Amino acid sequence: MELITADDVRAAETRLQGQVVRTPLTAGPPDGPPFLLKPESLQPTGAFKLRGATNAVALLDGAQRGTGVVTHSSGNHGQALAYAAARHGVPCTVVVPEGSPKVKVDRIRAFGARVVTVPPDQREATARGLRENEGLALIPPFDDPRVIAGQGTVGLEILEQSPEVRTIVVPVGGGGLASGVATAARTVRPHHVRVVGVEPELAADAAESLRTGSLVTWPPERTGRTMADGVRVCLSERTFAHLRARLDEIVTVTEEEIAHAVATLAHGSRLVTEPSGALAAAAVLTGRVATAPGRPEETVAIVSGGNVDPEVFARLVA
Repeated sequence: MELITADDVRAAETRLQGQVVRTPLTAGPPDGPPFLLKPESLQPTGAFKLRGATNAVALLDGAQRGTGVVTHSSGNHGQALAYAAARHGVPCTVVVPEGSPKVKVDRIRAFGARVVTVPPDQREATARGLRENEGLALIPPFDDPRVIAGQGTVGLEILEQSPEVRTIVVPVGGGGLASGVATAARTVRPHHVRVVGVEPELAADAAESLRTGSLVTWPPERTGRTMADGVRVCLSERTFAHLRARLDEIVTVTEEEIAHAVATLAHGSRLVTEPSGALAAAAVLTGRVATAPGRPEETVAIVSGGNVDPEVFARLVA
């Protein structure tokens, strides 16, 4: 499996100029270990997914732009692709698994996309069927080099914004963000920055895959137990290859720790964060990822998204 390179990420960074927000580094909660946050929740669509989707849409040829694009997504990538496609005048279809947060599905529709709802285990097959039957260009949420390169720009920005960074902590679902960030860190500043992935204990397929050395896929009824709906998907062969080669470590957090992180980021850092987006911070807050005393700039936790159901958020921060 051919891996993307730092040049791919740099090329994506050039394409994304003026198309996505260069999110800042902000202070972590004051009552806890010293670290910084990279709030991708501040993107126009509320999550880092806008980077990969925008890069992929920018690389479509003329025929593909005319016919349209399709993807499968629990919400954030669907929103991102719908937004990016609309900005480029490209028709968009999003296959959404049943049970996806209503707030995310409503926003996909608001951006002008057609929504097709199916059982969770049929999402990929349905998207492939639409590609074949309607001639749509498939832009997967993570199993695509264009998408991975776009997500990697998060890592490039962190390296530029905090030259002293030594550890970048990133949530892992399908692995696109972690693959891109690890590529940026390993190829731009090898031996100086480690990248640590974080999964919920209830959806730890990547941790098992990396531990056993072979790709392991958990069924939807197993990953569906976690409140972190954005990471209920499993790695692909492509993202597994990237993480096996470039991710330094992977840790897991409990549901209670995820909930605590959502509340802590809200009260301590004034950030609205969905459970998936709080994974990296949860790993730091619990001490599973060590920090340097008095050196917050050395550890950066990526807040991957803030598209949380209002009722869920209210319950978690109460």
